[in-house]
Amino acid sequence: MPHRSRPMSMYEPSSGQPTSRKAVKFMTAGTIGAALLVLSGLTLTGTVIALVVATPVLVLSSPILVPAAIVVFLVTSGFFFSSGCGLAAIMVSLWIYNYVTGKHPPGADKLDYARGRIAETAKDMKDRAKECGQNVQQKVQESSHTQTS
Repeated sequence: MPHRSRPMSMYEPSSGQPTSRKAVKFMTAGTIGAALLVLSGLTLTGTVIALVVATPVLVLSSPILVPAAIVVFLVTSGFFFSSGCGLAAIMVSLWIYNYVTGKHPPGADKLDYARGRIAETAKDMKDRAKECGQNVQQKVQESSHTQTS
């Protein structure tokens, strides 16, 4: 069986000596990684110091800050809710206007289909009620004829 050479994938290490390009890549990655590690350590240290300094202030002012935060949250959520309802009302009004003026907005086909089905069902119910009324009337007439005879 002849020997086939397989293509090297990018995940397989090459069999040669490390080149200077690989060494430079490794040194650059190591330098960047070390710099980021130092920066993350400084960030953590600054955060801990800020918390140590700010904790007494937050504890002393929390009876004011917590209700204020709740009020701000409620006012903001109420504003967004009312804005959303207003926008929905405007969009519905615009859709109805387009439907009434015959501009065929999205969903008009479904509405027309549903209206046709409801009208058809109402007509069927009317016919059934009419038949039931006639049946009851016939039975009343039959029972009155049998009582008089």
